[in-house]
Amino acid sequence: MKFYDFLRGIAVALIWAVTGRIKYMNRDRIPQNNNYVLVGPHRTWWDPVWYAVAAYPKHFIFMAKIELFKFKPLAWLIKSAGAFPVDRENVGPSVIKIPVRELKDGNRSLIMFPSGSRHSDDLKSGFILIARMAGKAIVPAVYQGPVKFSQLFKRNNTTVNFGEPIIIDRKDRLNKENIAKYTEQMQAAFQELDAEIDPTWKYVDPKRSEKK
Repeated sequence: MKFYDFLRGIAVALIWAVTGRIKYMNRDRIPQNNNYVLVGPHRTWWDPVWYAVAAYPKHFIFMAKIELFKFKPLAWLIKSAGAFPVDRENVGPSVIKIPVRELKDGNRSLIMFPSGSRHSDDLKSGFILIARMAGKAIVPAVYQGPVKFSQLFKRNNTTVNFGEPIIIDRKDRLNKENIAKYTEQMQAAFQELDAEIDPTWKYVDPKRSEKK
């Protein structure tokens, strides 16, 4: 855990050097004495770091694609930061078991991106299942800031906003109706949080914009 704190210190220094001060909104909405699932739209490959820094001193685990673990030095680094591998082509039970066990019995929370990709807007239901099985709240969050390397050095232009915790009723069966209900609630939370930061802001996927 001490190494996680060390990495966090390095991340803060790098963020300050690259983007300047980050604005945090509504951190008081974050559960203080319990684990939770921090859920946000995936807008850039570095937003997991921004979320983890914003919610400190809570420590986190997060899913990372298995390809990142093929290079041993990188694998060691991201494991130390809380990552565990996920094979997107062959998703196994560990994708659920690892975070549920940590949320219930450990002292780390989970950062999760329901879309699974920076280039998708569709929310998958895994975050609902994990929160329900672990009996933990979901905390919606959004990141507004640089999404391309060329934007990183425009200082003081990053904000992270946290929403009210969402509780998954353990009595609710995860049928299509309830999954749709919680998914719509999460999408609405993202939209509200974005509007709280800047009502005129709109995320533009760099990959899609380059194809136009």
